[in-house]
Amino acid sequence: MIEAYSNELTWIAVFSFIVAFFLAFGVGANDVANSFGTSVGSKVLTLRQACILATVFETLGALLMGYKVSDTVRKDIFDLEMYTDEEKLLMMGNLAALFGSAVWNITATVLKLPISGTHSIIGAVLGFTCVAKGFRGIRWKTLGFIIASWFLSPLLSGLVSVAIFLLIRRFILSKEKPGEAGLTALPFFYGFTVFVNVISIVLDGSPVLKLDKVPAWGGVTISAVIAIIVAIVIRVKLVPKERKKGNTIREQNELALENPIALDENEEESDDSRPEVANLFKSLQVMTAVFGSFAHGGNDVSNAIAPLVSMWLIYSDNQDGETPAWLLIYGGIGISAGLWIMGRKVIETMGKDLTKITPTSGFTIEIGTATTVLLASKLGLPISTTHCKVGSVVFVGCARTRSTKDVDLKLFRSIILAWVVTLPFTALFSAIMLLGLYAMTVP
Repeated sequence: MIEAYSNELTWIAVFSFIVAFFLAFGVGANDVANSFGTSVGSKVLTLRQACILATVFETLGALLMGYKVSDTVRKDIFDLEMYTDEEKLLMMGNLAALFGSAVWNITATVLKLPISGTHSIIGAVLGFTCVAKGFRGIRWKTLGFIIASWFLSPLLSGLVSVAIFLLIRRFILSKEKPGEAGLTALPFFYGFTVFVNVISIVLDGSPVLKLDKVPAWGGVTISAVIAIIVAIVIRVKLVPKERKKGNTIREQNELALENPIALDENEEESDDSRPEVANLFKSLQVMTAVFGSFAHGGNDVSNAIAPLVSMWLIYSDNQDGETPAWLLIYGGIGISAGLWIMGRKVIETMGKDLTKITPTSGFTIEIGTATTVLLASKLGLPISTTHCKVGSVVFVGCARTRSTKDVDLKLFRSIILAWVVTLPFTALFSAIMLLGLYAMTVP
């Protein structure tokens, strides 16, 4: 049926590809940037190093894990059956959604505000649906879950990250020989970090990697075995090397050894006071950020290209087909461009402006966020990775100083406001765009 007027739809397809690139650009500048913000803020990575790692692992994640993630945006917000025999309307709606989400992602990035790319595109899809079909067919339960995540995500992630930070402070930083205590715990930290990140990729994973056929018990077993092997290697290979390096640091800091710094309730930078401990968490933080980047590429590439995929499958008369690999690569290129060109803005917000980040606090933020996202997704709870990361940054910032004095609460309130207006703003932009397309195409 669509072949009879495919030429009439070519302009929609062309503009959709152009606008989708700008949306991917905005997602890269905003969402990807906040993934590496804490690593750059703690000076574990330079901005250039973060951009290189993000480019590689975001693209790999998109290509290897991005095939099934667009279904939520394409099918769960509204009933696709409403558009039977109305392919042109659905294509214009997807173009409007791409436009609405792109405008808000880029605007928020210019304002240095980290937002949820998922909420952005869902709001845009909701906007064009209301114009095209009214409130009929909207799945309000899904929408309610999204609204709940505004509050649930930062709270849960913040509490998990603080719990990990307090354990590190209690059992490592406050010890008479914190470096040795850190080395004892290092294999566990590596093992736990690898387990959390591997299981988040394996469970219900990519059909390209055949991970969707792995049962839950198999995913847990695989992750546990890999984690144990990593922990053993760290204990045998890395711990002796780091112990030797720690001895060198102590020898170069004899004054600190003669007058050890005691932690008190006003201590602001306990992990900077223990350089041999801070050094242990640097590679852990990089590893967690890399895992997070890979998972983000797989899960959030849909935020940039889901409407484009929907449009293309309609245009090519293959609505039941799978997402083409070249579309995933296209989205990955746009995401990488946004990170390189505008990523600095949100990286500064996450890594410096909200609160000061150190290697130890940065690691707790990264692993706390990853753990929360994993647990919540498997329990079916609505979670935004961006909201989780911001919540962890703020909560750990308060826990580190036992006050809010080192946290920019005004900036935090601005970020929360941006979260709240994301869905209605993108819905409005998308609705206006679709009305404009109507005016241009309907006699």
